[in-house]
Amino acid sequence: MANNDLNRMETIDTAQGDVELGVTDVLAKHYSRHPVERRAISQRQLDFERARPRWLREMLAEATGVFFYVFPGIASIASFTLAAGNPETAPLTPVFGSLFQIGLAFAIGISFAIIVCAPTSGGHFNPAVTICLAVWQGFPWKKVPYFIFSQIFGSFMAGMMLMGMYHEQLSEFAARTTAAGEGTVFNGGPASVLVSFPNANQTNLGYLVLIEFFVCSFIIMVIWACIDPANPFVSPAQAPYTIGLVYATMVWGFADITISTNMARDLGCRLVAAIFYGREAFTYHNYSWIAILINIPASLFGVTYYELVMRDSLQKIGKGRAVHAEGEEALQRHITNSGLIKTLSNAKHQIEHVKTHDFSS
Repeated sequence: MANNDLNRMETIDTAQGDVELGVTDVLAKHYSRHPVERRAISQRQLDFERARPRWLREMLAEATGVFFYVFPGIASIASFTLAAGNPETAPLTPVFGSLFQIGLAFAIGISFAIIVCAPTSGGHFNPAVTICLAVWQGFPWKKVPYFIFSQIFGSFMAGMMLMGMYHEQLSEFAARTTAAGEGTVFNGGPASVLVSFPNANQTNLGYLVLIEFFVCSFIIMVIWACIDPANPFVSPAQAPYTIGLVYATMVWGFADITISTNMARDLGCRLVAAIFYGREAFTYHNYSWIAILINIPASLFGVTYYELVMRDSLQKIGKGRAVHAEGEEALQRHITNSGLIKTLSNAKHQIEHVKTHDFSS
């Protein structure tokens, strides 16, 4: 390339840089002339916020969070199921959804729920999480019942909202399946947009228990790792998306062979299914007790495994997120008795030895 061309390119780059700097400078001056005023907080607002009952805020936050988590997921299931069940739209089913889309809808819903509601209530959104926090992390047991009630209520409202929005389509779908002699409660039927039902060939309840137990244990271990302050790989900003992703992963892997993953999500929507489609929503293949109850013992198992095998409490203390129950002197005794001081001293000595010797020869 000729020198003249190089000089021309440098001139163009310089000119573009001048233009960019000029535009930035103009925008900065414009913003400084037209600032967005921050509204002052009135004493009335502070008094109102202080007067709100803490327990009520927590209940509403838990209910809202479960709604945010459940509604996108079941809406995605509804669009997919209705398209697949309609002869006119069945060829276009991939356009209306897929198992991947459903998993992603639940994942994003969970992320939004944590972002919006966790600052108020802690973001449990699952009775099993609430119980595990009470058992292992000192969450007050007196709050457990109203947290669980709120979670179930949030799921119930999500189901009712879905039935209101899709009433016409679901009514037509139910009429077709009833006329065909299939009823309304089966996997792929109208009621299945709200809750899971086993496939027709899944008659062995033992396999369904195994699937649910594994999935719930897997999910809770990832959740527990995300809230472990000693874990260097997940920051608070990443936790909502990591937790959402583990739910999506389980949906992608096991939804085709029936999973529930959350007592509140299942029970709230199953009550809605029973209102619109009858008690068979609870009796079909004797599955509902698995969907509702297995979540809690499976989650307790997963957390217990994490606490006994993975937990590093000393690292948690070192990060300032916990203290020794018997005070600083007891912590010092533990460090001395465990030989940690000697180990650190030896490591420091080895580092100094490397620094003061020349190994190049």
